[in-house]
Amino acid sequence: MQKKTHTGRRPGHVPLERALSKLGIASRTQASKWILAGLVRVNGVIRKDPLFSVFPEKAKIEIDGQVQEKAERRSFLLHKPRGVITTRSDEKGRPTVFSLIKEEFAHLVAVGRLDWATSGLLILTNNTRLSAWLTEPSNNVQRIYLVSVRGEVTEEVLERLQKGIKDQGELLEADKIVLRKSSGKESHLTIHLSEGKNREIRRMFDAVGHEVIRLKRVGYGKLELGELQPGEYRELFDAEMKTAFPGAPIE
Repeated sequence: MQKKTHTGRRPGHVPLERALSKLGIASRTQASKWILAGLVRVNGVIRKDPLFSVFPEKAKIEIDGQVQEKAERRSFLLHKPRGVITTRSDEKGRPTVFSLIKEEFAHLVAVGRLDWATSGLLILTNNTRLSAWLTEPSNNVQRIYLVSVRGEVTEEVLERLQKGIKDQGELLEADKIVLRKSSGKESHLTIHLSEGKNREIRRMFDAVGHEVIRLKRVGYGKLELGELQPGEYRELFDAEMKTAFPGAPIE
């Protein structure tokens, strides 16, 4: 009898919806729709349960009669504009990053999230192992942000930020903070983070009495946003990715 994992599945097995995502064929949401519609066969049998356990590397998976092979790994760098969200759809009708790319890339996943008001570097990929590696805190992948806040950030405030801020039971702590310009009206800083907690930078500055008015991610690992304009994107190839993220599962 095969040993099962703590999740109750045999080693190497995953839910069918995730298997399609791992193969780079579709997002889990789209995969679930296909499965429920009876379009997916596993080893010749139609499976309508998105959580049906399958070994994606060994199973014969068909969608609407077409045998599915592992998709080519594709990754892109997108300059997310302010006012665009990173979810696949939005109940409020706001534009999403997936409306900015070609329909053939709509199954890609966003690596981490940038909130509605934050712009800058966003990675889209169908490499689920890479996505998990990039967002795993223990890998210490650094993100770099340009931040503008209301009011003058004094040396005292800067010292408080560098020591870390306690908020809602969490320690919000940047790896590095550089004050580039400060005046009575507003201040400009560069923030380096290696663990992306929810709204971390905004919460840090709220705690010291400075409202964030602009926030832009310009670096991820050794990958830089460069001259890419808002809404534009370009493909990331293996050589660049290996340089940007040493040790990451690129291929």
